[in-house]
Amino acid sequence: MEKLIYKTLKFPKLVMITVLIITIMFFMVMKNKSEMETNLDKYMPDKHPAFVYSNEAENWFNIKDGIIIAIENPGGIYQTETLQKVKDLTKRLQKMKEIEKADVTSLYTADNIVGTEDGMDVKAFFKRVPKTEEELAALQAKVSANEMIFGKLVSIDEKVTVIVARIGDDVFSQEFYLRLLDLAKEFEGKENVYIAGRPIVEGTMAVLGPADMKKMVPIVFLVIIIVLFALLRNIKSTFLILAVVSFSSIWAFGLMAVVGIPIYAVSTMIPVMLIAIGVAYGIHLYSHLHMFQLENPEIDRMTAVKDMIKEMWNPVLMAAITTAVGFVSLLTSQVYPIKYFGVFSAFGVLVAFVLTILVIPAGILLFGLPKVKVKTENKSKSNTTQTVAFRVSDFLMSHKWQTYFVTFTFIALSIFGMTKVWIDSSFLEKFEKDSDIVLTDSFINNNFGGTSTLNVILESSTPDAFKQPGALEQLIVMQDDVETSLDIVGDSFSLSDYLKRMNKVMHADNEVFNTIPNSSELIAQYLLLYEMSGDPENLWQVVTDDFKKVNLTFQLKSDNSKALNSAIDIVEKYRSDFDKLRIELNYAGSGYKALVFTDLILKGQVSSLLMSLIIVVILLGFIFKNYKLGFIGAIPIVITTFISFGIMGLFNIPLSSTTALISSIAIGIGIDYAVHFIDRYRIYAEGTGDKKLTMQHTMYHSGRAILFNAVVVIAGFMVLMASVFPPNRTLGGLISLNMLTSFIGTLTVMAIALYYSNIYFKKEK
Repeated sequence: MEKLIYKTLKFPKLVMITVLIITIMFFMVMKNKSEMETNLDKYMPDKHPAFVYSNEAENWFNIKDGIIIAIENPGGIYQTETLQKVKDLTKRLQKMKEIEKADVTSLYTADNIVGTEDGMDVKAFFKRVPKTEEELAALQAKVSANEMIFGKLVSIDEKVTVIVARIGDDVFSQEFYLRLLDLAKEFEGKENVYIAGRPIVEGTMAVLGPADMKKMVPIVFLVIIIVLFALLRNIKSTFLILAVVSFSSIWAFGLMAVVGIPIYAVSTMIPVMLIAIGVAYGIHLYSHLHMFQLENPEIDRMTAVKDMIKEMWNPVLMAAITTAVGFVSLLTSQVYPIKYFGVFSAFGVLVAFVLTILVIPAGILLFGLPKVKVKTENKSKSNTTQTVAFRVSDFLMSHKWQTYFVTFTFIALSIFGMTKVWIDSSFLEKFEKDSDIVLTDSFINNNFGGTSTLNVILESSTPDAFKQPGALEQLIVMQDDVETSLDIVGDSFSLSDYLKRMNKVMHADNEVFNTIPNSSELIAQYLLLYEMSGDPENLWQVVTDDFKKVNLTFQLKSDNSKALNSAIDIVEKYRSDFDKLRIELNYAGSGYKALVFTDLILKGQVSSLLMSLIIVVILLGFIFKNYKLGFIGAIPIVITTFISFGIMGLFNIPLSSTTALISSIAIGIGIDYAVHFIDRYRIYAEGTGDKKLTMQHTMYHSGRAILFNAVVVIAGFMVLMASVFPPNRTLGGLISLNMLTSFIGTLTVMAIALYYSNIYFKKEK
């Protein structure tokens, strides 16, 4: 490997030109083919049993996510101008090629089931917009008397009405999203128009994601330039390191575009990640070069480069491999964004290593060595730094028990915090609390049942099972229990609502009969009358045509896991009751899939964490030819993992698709410190034969480089604090803290364990 690098560097211009050409090629592919994935269903494994069943149920009942447009008139919606806007907006939505006409529901299209002298009829609330006071009052009376509409399409205070346009998973696009926003603005005036729903969340993420990346990358570069120049004091060195990290990011995104992998929201953090990691590799090379130049001030370029490669290629390679392993371990996750994040981050890390070991030496050969002023004051500073490093080393080695005590105290506190960690599937939590999307969602939740849904599917093998009063009454009991027990559940809808309404209107709107009919024959008669009078397509959204399956939809005022789990916990109490009726209970819809999504995040987190720890221990043991060093090297990242999850629990930070990356990132990057420290300790042990002197010089040489590394990585990740997505900011803060913990753990607990292990020395008496 070393000889191959030397041969390649005989042609430094060719190296630079080749790298530049490949980078341009990747950039062009990235520019032309990269796409942002906003369909949240695409985040999930479509072959998972829960998703397979949910997709089947969605086909049975035509379950789709809805775009919710709320029209608010502070003076009340029963005004001619407002109702005209409801009608016009409904028709405009029906004419959009992305929306099926029958999938738009509003006060203008809704069915009003009424009793007649001849039986039952299904009529529209209005065809022509009411203009007189009498007509408006009549419409108001009809709506308020219909419990299937009042509180669901019209708010209780009668100041807001909603239009729901259901769309398929494959029709939503950024262009469609922007047209919807423009359409909503077009109808504003005396009325306020709000637009929400899961598709709108997806569209907002699609707009903000790329904008967020464009915003963060320049900030990263600015921060890195400042930090690098402060540490290296050399413009050419700063430029070469920046070139390496920029190229590695372009190669990673270029490869994503080549193989057709879209950019997910979490993928926007890859450049920040690679910049922070790649800069650290360059720092280690230049740190060693600086010390070599101080000892050999008249050295020529080639000799300096050869020494730098000889001493540093191996530890940097080991650091890159262990970092890549940390990211590759994310492949155990079944969540696509996390899986792909791991793969392409690992690729970018390895590219960063290759470019670091080729571009930086080639640049030095072409542009010259960084200038090092060997003056008395510089030597004095160097001696001062060395003295401080030696004193820190001596202090730590003589205070091991105090260090262990402090460490175990933090771990114990962290274990307590870990018990409080919870998982969150909410996509709205990715936005600011005061953002338009969150405020709009909150407004609609306050006035209606909720913008999130949970579909409960009840399935029997017996035809007409749900024409039987017993099954329907049990459905009502469960439905009412969930609604009344949980404030988070705003409303629900099922076949029972249809039958209760039919029974009531067939008995002159007598509230006593707002119940399930008491015979299967009467139920069958009502359903037949409805099919003859109304639009049966509406009915098939709650029951299949053989009446063997029903769809019960709960509307929730939050899309987080706690809300969904609380509703499911109550539903599960009725599983045995339905079993007795030979009815199977299952779940479907986007809300349930999001919940399964969170479980997959947890399982992926645990498996990737365990896998990366095991592989890292084995790798370190193999690299250093001693299995004990594998366990010693893992000490800092184990401590970091405990503290990281402990802080999440103590500060109520949920585990999400974003924060699930923390442990693998911490292991992948944090292990670099252990690799460099152990490798330098080995070199000094072989050279000095003195254990104390070995630790002192290792603390000075690697401790200094690791400090620079930590400063750069922490500065890079702190840039995430500027993200528009709160979880990204949380991730930036947590990883920065993890890097600090890994840095401290390496130079304290691990250094002490390495020192007293006597691995490179004969066991002392």
